[in-house]
Amino acid sequence: MAHLVAQLLPIAQQGGDLRQTLGQATPIIWLVAFAVIFYFLLIRPQRQQQKRHEAMLAALRPGDKVVTQGGLVGTITKTDEGPNALRLKLAPGVEVTVMRSHIATRLGEEGQ
Repeated sequence: MAHLVAQLLPIAQQGGDLRQTLGQATPIIWLVAFAVIFYFLLIRPQRQQQKRHEAMLAALRPGDKVVTQGGLVGTITKTDEGPNALRLKLAPGVEVTVMRSHIATRLGEEGQ
């Protein structure tokens, strides 16, 4: 914004036409407008979704039914396999260790 003011101040002091002043500032105004639109349509929603996913991962407990990013559906049996690992029961007698970050969703949440 200070850059814009620095650009416009000499033009305004020279008694330049308002149209000329605004004409020189138009590309900067469009650039700022596109940046704001880009932020609100792409970056902000993605950050909110990432925060919801991280909160879901932090709230996982034994007994929760989850889907991994690979498409495996299982029930959490242990959460103390390590700081970032979970133990999943996929079928009777079949248990695997999965990284917490590879859990896509918890079944039974709203929208599932």
